[in-house]
Amino acid sequence: MSHRCVAVASTVIGVVALTPLFAMAQAAELPRTPWGAPNLQGVWDFRSITPMERPAGLADKEFLTEEEAVNLEQEAIDRNERLLNQPAERAPVLRSLEARPEGKPGFYNNFWLDEGTKTVGTRRTSLIVDPPDGKIPPLIPAAEEQRAADRAARRGVTFHQPSPGGGVEDLGQGGLQLRCITGQNSGPPMTPGGYNNNMQVFQTADYVVLLNEMTYFRIVPLDGPAHVDLPQWTGDARGHWEGETLVVETANFLRETSFLLGESDANLHLVERFTRVSPETLMYEATIDDPTVWTRPWTFQVPMELNDQPLYEYACHEGNYGLTNILAGAR
Repeated sequence: MSHRCVAVASTVIGVVALTPLFAMAQAAELPRTPWGAPNLQGVWDFRSITPMERPAGLADKEFLTEEEAVNLEQEAIDRNERLLNQPAERAPVLRSLEARPEGKPGFYNNFWLDEGTKTVGTRRTSLIVDPPDGKIPPLIPAAEEQRAADRAARRGVTFHQPSPGGGVEDLGQGGLQLRCITGQNSGPPMTPGGYNNNMQVFQTADYVVLLNEMTYFRIVPLDGPAHVDLPQWTGDARGHWEGETLVVETANFLRETSFLLGESDANLHLVERFTRVSPETLMYEATIDDPTVWTRPWTFQVPMELNDQPLYEYACHEGNYGLTNILAGAR
């Protein structure tokens, strides 16, 4: 073996040997709780203009170039500025609020929306990291048939309206959010949405609390008893530590959640991972396994950035006074 080969081999071995030390050093620099666990506490902002699925035009392109990411972010800034400064317009009387174009009277104007102007720091073309094509896996045949039946039943019905004859069991695509049961981005799992993209973490040695800004919180026991057979809207969550990562496994869902407008069902098994990868960044990863909906499990990631602002109350229907009219109209 030549001296060069020996030198290269020695370098590679040295790097491999030192990698765990670098990782340990980095972990040691991150904040920890008084009882020694990774400290995940704080308000975490998960706004992102990166789409859940890879756009068709990007095909097999897993990552954007730096220039492409900058251009997308500038387009988002320019769009917000254009909508902010557009001329006032009188909204005609319409049957549905959703019938208005984006940012125009009759719908939320863009002032109230807060989707962010940044792509994820990795510059991925999708939040989905598995499958490698960045696409949500196909539905199983039975789920596809059910979706087709649902679309037929809701033909001519707008987003926030229950299907004809519904209102109790059939809440419609936006029904969980409209009735303040779960928020539009709270899922679970959590996904970037139109606004209120913040989540606060509280920790003790035995529990973690995940408080989503939009409506809901989850209390997660750590290394506690097995799942209980009690279906709930946000499932039954149990947490444990795997090294520096908090792993939260959730099962026993009552039915769909607000995730993907209700596409999951009661058979969802959800695994969420929370890893503080830097003082300013919490990596959130969710693996969705629902065998009665999708043909295979799939995973997405959202880097959450530390927010120095407090979390404010989201009052939903301001005391739910609107629910009387909502339910009366549905019936």
